[in-house]
Amino acid sequence: MTDSRRLKKKHIAMYIGSLNKGGAERVMCNLAEYFFSIGYKVTLVTTYLSDDEYVLPNAGWSVVKSEDEENATKVLNPDEKERYVDLKGGVPMGIGRVFTALMPYEQGNRAQNFHRRIQKLTNTWERIKPDLILSFLGKNNVMAIQSAAGLDIPVVVSVRATPSEEYASRGLRLAMRVLFPAAAGVVVQTNGAMDFFSPIVRQKCKVLPNAVNEEFMNHEIIPFDDRKKVIVSVGRLDENKNQKILINAFSYAIKKYPEYRLVLYGDGPSRGLLEKLCRNLGILDESGKGEPGKVTFMGSVDKIADRIADAEFFVLTSRTEGMPNALIEAMALGLCCISTDCPCGGPADLISTGRNGLLIPMDTDVNMAMHIFHALERLMDDPPLARKLAASAFEVREKYNPRAINEKWRDYFEELM
Repeated sequence: MTDSRRLKKKHIAMYIGSLNKGGAERVMCNLAEYFFSIGYKVTLVTTYLSDDEYVLPNAGWSVVKSEDEENATKVLNPDEKERYVDLKGGVPMGIGRVFTALMPYEQGNRAQNFHRRIQKLTNTWERIKPDLILSFLGKNNVMAIQSAAGLDIPVVVSVRATPSEEYASRGLRLAMRVLFPAAAGVVVQTNGAMDFFSPIVRQKCKVLPNAVNEEFMNHEIIPFDDRKKVIVSVGRLDENKNQKILINAFSYAIKKYPEYRLVLYGDGPSRGLLEKLCRNLGILDESGKGEPGKVTFMGSVDKIADRIADAEFFVLTSRTEGMPNALIEAMALGLCCISTDCPCGGPADLISTGRNGLLIPMDTDVNMAMHIFHALERLMDDPPLARKLAASAFEVREKYNPRAINEKWRDYFEELM
């Protein structure tokens, strides 16, 4: 290796669909900021510019309103509508950004588009010359491996959810089986996730759980006895997150404890159905003011730590999860937590039931709703138990602190590079 090669900043390209406000996207943004802060060159390679993205303090780009602005570059949002960015309009020498969506004039039929997307990614890797590519999620992972084939760049793919869900279609699963053996590494969040893969891929697997977000690490812990009679849930409103079983459980709990209210943070395709369910049960907070005995839908909001820190209970109702950010964060704030014991084992890695939270066995929706109701009833009847579980939950700040987790990522990447 030449002296100039040794002295050059190591360059990591991080590839994902967009920086839309989701769990995987937040982890990638945090990793980008971490590696940039310790002296790496970092480029975020995304297909799209989402209309609701995380803000990176060291972003080297800025969003602009029209193509008439100086240095405006035309890109697409996930709905393939035109948006504009200034790729040099952020922090000088900051975290870079590359967009790889096929513009309308580049598009052909389905088969052509697939090959053109791969070629566009290949061209990107050849142009920016990273020392390592990190990819997150499903199709992105197989495209990253295929597009970098023959370029002598190690590709690390990360499966952020339950593998069987992330690779649910036959075509995507076949592509994963063919291409994953060529990856330099496969990052999963739980030991249970490794079992999905073939022995040859399992040998490449590295378990790297999510870290507690700094916003939650540094937040004050409100004494349990000073908290409000509030149950919170944070996450995308969809079938997998399955918030309807929490709503049904809450509708039973308030018959005995009418002073409690339920607040749901997040948005998604199930919101209309969930609001209708609440309306039919007579528990929808139509005013949005947080009425006792009602369910309030807050939508997608910023500064979640500030909003949920004074709640007593957090409930996660997912059918499947990797390592759930929302649960780690609620525990880091010292909330008393209840979670489904869903595959591929993330909640069970976090909660030892009866010590630092309660796990609900996977069952039918009706039975899980009743289990959640009984768990809430047990904790509301026994404040000393709820207080004890909340105090023990706070220990995740040490086990999953960003410094320790980030250093594991760094050591892993250094080994591969």
